[in-house]
Amino acid sequence: MNRKTLVLPAVIGLLAPVLAACGGSDDGGDAIVVGTTDQFVASKDNTAPLDPAIGYEAGVWNVLRQTVQTLTHIPRGGGEPVPEAAQSCEFTDTANESYRCTLRDGLTFSDGTPVTPEDVKYSIQRVLDIKDESGPVGLLANIDTIETKGPKQIVFHLSTSDATFPYKLATPPAGIVQKDKYPAKAARDGFQVDGSGPYTMKPEVKDDQVVKVVFTKNPKYKGDLKVLNDKVELNLFPDAAAMGRALEDDEIDMMTRTMSPEQSKQMLEKPKDGIELTEMPGLAISYLAFNTEDPVVKDKAVRQAMAQVIDRGSIATGVYGSTAEPLYSLIPSGVTGHTNSFFNKYGEPSVAGAAETLEKAGIDTPVKFTLNYTTDHYGPATASEFELLAKQLNNSKLFDVDVAGTPWSKYRPAQKKGDYAVYGMGWFPDFPDPDNYTAPFLDKNNFLNSPYESALAQDTLIPQSRRVADRSAASGTFTKLQDIVANDVPVLPVWQGKQYVASRDGLNGVEWAVNASADLQLWELARA
Repeated sequence: MNRKTLVLPAVIGLLAPVLAACGGSDDGGDAIVVGTTDQFVASKDNTAPLDPAIGYEAGVWNVLRQTVQTLTHIPRGGGEPVPEAAQSCEFTDTANESYRCTLRDGLTFSDGTPVTPEDVKYSIQRVLDIKDESGPVGLLANIDTIETKGPKQIVFHLSTSDATFPYKLATPPAGIVQKDKYPAKAARDGFQVDGSGPYTMKPEVKDDQVVKVVFTKNPKYKGDLKVLNDKVELNLFPDAAAMGRALEDDEIDMMTRTMSPEQSKQMLEKPKDGIELTEMPGLAISYLAFNTEDPVVKDKAVRQAMAQVIDRGSIATGVYGSTAEPLYSLIPSGVTGHTNSFFNKYGEPSVAGAAETLEKAGIDTPVKFTLNYTTDHYGPATASEFELLAKQLNNSKLFDVDVAGTPWSKYRPAQKKGDYAVYGMGWFPDFPDPDNYTAPFLDKNNFLNSPYESALAQDTLIPQSRRVADRSAASGTFTKLQDIVANDVPVLPVWQGKQYVASRDGLNGVEWAVNASADLQLWELARA
């Protein structure tokens, strides 16, 4: 989750937390109150930020996961997907090209309307038909046809083998929606979300921006999840400092995305009475990316030299403290197939090595460019990170780097158009599989809209990895993909985040309320 930016997709420390909390509710009832710095804003360019066919950011997905139901879901503690709206799902062929699901008995939307296979087909087909250029359509683009059989069965026929398809069906773009509330070929404007998930939701909006979302337990929900509370409020804050004050003042019960590194560090070193900091595994990554057709960085020697100069450990420790660690591959540690390809190729930071790389390629130095980052999407420490990156590059005397920050609403469109030679991005995984750290950056029609191409990756290795149902058996293929990235450097991994959740005493389920992919699972929270 752009994952996501797909951005999402993502910085941590600041990325880290995503959870719920306890407190009073303006809407009545003893609601658990969760704080977040995610922002949901309607604009002329994006009138439907919470439509499953449009929204592709971690914060948006964390609203959708509570309200729309998917055929499968990742179970508590991780692992392979299991049925959710479905009572069973399976590949019906050895090539992993035909996937059949059977719906649960008595499944209904929150208003009591029955959920049918036709609704599932309609919901997923509209994502493919709307085909939003910044949306999540790429996750489902491998679907060739969708077939319904009888009152309960639906079959997905895929254009190519894809062992990761059960994971993709667990993401919000595959959420089931109602025909009378979601147009077939257009987005549903506004902020209301309706489905058959564990909660109904009510957004509170001011000046075209959500200020609060109230989630109420859906009494008609039938699925695999156990909902342990009756109501959760998601309160939106302008920054981490304001969210932190609300936690200390007992106005919220939990801090989620995005705590600042300073907040996490302070809570680790000087714990406060009544507040607990919970550390969880994190799979979010931060990286630099390149427009490989830009004259400044078109020669991969320039990109390789940057990989040799940058000191990831200094950035992780100096900016993010204990909330991040150096990353030497697109696939982070903790995910099947991870290998330290960049370290294996370049070793420790070396200005001399970078100078030799540039000299052999005939590159004149210093290489001048602007290092671009977004000011309001990945947390308050991003500016410090990019100032330090620029300092490291400039101190080498091999580069002459300026830094420019841009709000996300302008940054993402400019990045996709190729306006930036070098730019920073983050990534929350759509699902915890190595494919989701490689294909979105290397495949055709990739998330970054990058002009970089590797025929070996696109035509052989990515399809080959998707034919293997046992994901650990595909590790060799993913090692080759990571080695390609380390050699060609279309992207440059910088750090991997840890997740921290801060909560007040008296809240149970905090350790389950956000998983390693930073998915918010409000149903796990309960008062002690």
